[in-house]
Amino acid sequence: MADAPANLFMTIPHPAPTSADMRNAAIADPGFGKVFSDHMVSIDYTDGKGWHNASVGPRVPISLDPAASVLHYAQEIFEGMKAYRQADGSLSLFRPEANAARFNASATRMAMPTLPEDLFVAAVREQVRIDRDWFPTVEGGSLYLRPFMFATEAFLGVRPALEYKFLVIASPAGNYFKSGSPAVSIWISDYSRAAPGGTGAAKTGGNYAASLIPTAEAFSRGHDQVLFLDAVEHKWVEELGGMNLFFVFDDGSMVTPPLTGTILPGITRDSLLQLAREEGLTVREEPYSIDQWRADAASGKLVETMACGTAAVVTAVGHVAGPDGEFTIGSGGPGQLTTRLREKLVGIQRGAIADTHGWVMQVD
Repeated sequence: MADAPANLFMTIPHPAPTSADMRNAAIADPGFGKVFSDHMVSIDYTDGKGWHNASVGPRVPISLDPAASVLHYAQEIFEGMKAYRQADGSLSLFRPEANAARFNASATRMAMPTLPEDLFVAAVREQVRIDRDWFPTVEGGSLYLRPFMFATEAFLGVRPALEYKFLVIASPAGNYFKSGSPAVSIWISDYSRAAPGGTGAAKTGGNYAASLIPTAEAFSRGHDQVLFLDAVEHKWVEELGGMNLFFVFDDGSMVTPPLTGTILPGITRDSLLQLAREEGLTVREEPYSIDQWRADAASGKLVETMACGTAAVVTAVGHVAGPDGEFTIGSGGPGQLTTRLREKLVGIQRGAIADTHGWVMQVD
């Protein structure tokens, strides 16, 4: 399967696809993560046999043995990515090979088999092709894609499983933040998301499970996102519940926390690093403390803070609150650089701005 030929995936006909009227109603304003398309891609893995049974067919419930390893030892990883509509009506992917590489890095950390990167990309492209009619009509919409893998072997011994399943599902998506606010408010959590030597750099469900209570606390206090500090000193800014952070200063420099194994290496993060340097900014990847953040916001040295991720793209952070008080960044709204970088990134993704980096891959 290494060469991922065009006829790689066996097609299983859908016995009862969603009607056009029902589909159009669902994609008119889908929100995020609540509406799903008709199909899914599936590939199996067995130790000694490798990857096999590649198919694309109806999205159906998954049958698992109660002793399946994923249910007991949490061998599970996933990716988040989007398909975008281009000006000519075609669909494209943004840096899918980077998602494939990160997926395999997560697999290695979780003692799971790696998936050939060209096979990963072929699976995602196949999912987009078969469900292209599910692309939402809402302004700024996209087709959110969720490739994931989990252990299926029925075995209760504590060791890496010998059998796995890889799936890709799709979800029409509108705006990530319901409020549509131009700047978000975040809550500083007392909880820790990841510790040195742990799984913080892997995109695995356990990391997100650990964030659910602090995220719920942030929501209950009226905030949009939760901020995690480091687990050792509880002073260094790491990341939000699912987004990386950037800090922009009045001297034309920008800082983002370094990738030390406790922060997910975001693909949007990496893209913004490149775009910011092209804007002429001095970009540094270095530790930044919550106390320094508060002091820089108060003095005016810090002019913007932005959060980024696949779902929300680039979003301004306007207000920060925690047990020790609260503060506002700039005017509390989006700054010029945040707006400019978002427009440039979205423009590249949707074909309105020339892709000089080779980031955009046509699906058709």
